[in-house]
Amino acid sequence: MKLQTTLLCSLLCSCLLSDIALADKQYRNPDNPNLTDKGEGTYPIPYKKPVIKEITDSLHQIRNYLESTTPTRVINKSTGAPISDFKKPIKEAIFEPSKGDYGIMVYEMGVVHSGLLKARAATDDKSFTNMTERHFRFFADTMPYFKAQEAQFHLERANSFSRFLDPRSLDDSGSMCAALIRARLANVGPDLKHMIDICGNWVSKQQFRLADGTLARKRPQAVSLWADDMYMSIPALAELGRLTGDNAYFDDAVNNVLQMSAYMFNAQRGLYTHGWNENNPDAPRFYWARANGWAVLAMSDLLDVLPKNHPGYPKVLNQLRASLKGIAELQSGKGLWHQMLDRNDSYLETSASAMFVYAIAHAVNQGWISPSTWGSIAQAGWIGLSTRITDKGEIEGICVGTTFASDHAYYYNRPTSVEALHGYGPMLMAGAEVIQMLKNPAFNIEHKVRTYHYVPTGAAKTDYREHH
Repeated sequence: MKLQTTLLCSLLCSCLLSDIALADKQYRNPDNPNLTDKGEGTYPIPYKKPVIKEITDSLHQIRNYLESTTPTRVINKSTGAPISDFKKPIKEAIFEPSKGDYGIMVYEMGVVHSGLLKARAATDDKSFTNMTERHFRFFADTMPYFKAQEAQFHLERANSFSRFLDPRSLDDSGSMCAALIRARLANVGPDLKHMIDICGNWVSKQQFRLADGTLARKRPQAVSLWADDMYMSIPALAELGRLTGDNAYFDDAVNNVLQMSAYMFNAQRGLYTHGWNENNPDAPRFYWARANGWAVLAMSDLLDVLPKNHPGYPKVLNQLRASLKGIAELQSGKGLWHQMLDRNDSYLETSASAMFVYAIAHAVNQGWISPSTWGSIAQAGWIGLSTRITDKGEIEGICVGTTFASDHAYYYNRPTSVEALHGYGPMLMAGAEVIQMLKNPAFNIEHKVRTYHYVPTGAAKTDYREHH
């Protein structure tokens, strides 16, 4: 009994210290110069108009951190010794491992490269894509070696290049395929057409599908749909359409947006359930945040390259608008969104929040939604996200890899880690797009009555005479 009491006291003290450590820091808005204004109040985030230089500095912190943690070397896995002679393959040759979950060929790294390309475009700073050029040059230099290694030793998934020698899923192919095409069209890095052909062929022709052509998986049930797969497939199809000029890719991408939405989107809530399976089509819904993030990113990417005269364009745009509305209404008072979107007792999660900030800011910049209200939502979101970036460039609060599950206990208790790569690309994208939003001449940002209003350029002039 004494031992139990001691353990209980220890646990209570630990929880108390944890609560103190996590206590909200209070910020006052520096855009209000009146320090005696009792109506100003304080915020748990640095509530202010973002500063472009501060955002740019944060993006450089993230880039520098990723640069330092993603080596591009071949080593002997048994000895750790570097291998530089690529003439004769050995069985023990592997990519030098990156820190944590930062694999240089995983789908999350494809999002990182897309984010770096956007950061370069937003800042006109070519250093943002130095890592992309380094990684892609490494792929070009080492693919023949690992192809020869596979022919000789038949390592399958133990081969570091397996995702492009023997792709087996949309995760292997889609995200990186889109990034490879974007880099190629932007003249960043070597021409990796041979890799694009492999991943593009998997997404468009080899991945398992439903009878109606919807891209699907055979897990966790034999016939399953994942909202994540909107991103793991649709941007690649869209970029293949842009690269080749073949409208069949655009048609496939549009059909998958509409068909996946028909299975998984709850129009009443404006949210996607994480997945659907044929064995239980009327299953309870689980509104996991990152699944919704993948969905809105996919639709945004498609609309960026889909010809405006394509008959599916207005349908995809309407679906994106409906999704963003459902998501925006669930933003928390810290600017971020919860792990389970409709459950305020689940934790605030970073990767999905970054996806939402990007998608909203991008839609504002593209004129797909009005800057009024939406601009302020994106701004508040970025402010919340900025508190998750450490001085080292790590990003906190990212949910680790998560499967399509069937109970809330699983989703609620997924751990977070700075080594989960899922949030790094979206954070780069969000920051880059907020920079573009702050520079957008289509609207003015007014700080009035202690908050922010995005007023369209040329709109009727606002009048605050009653406040003076």
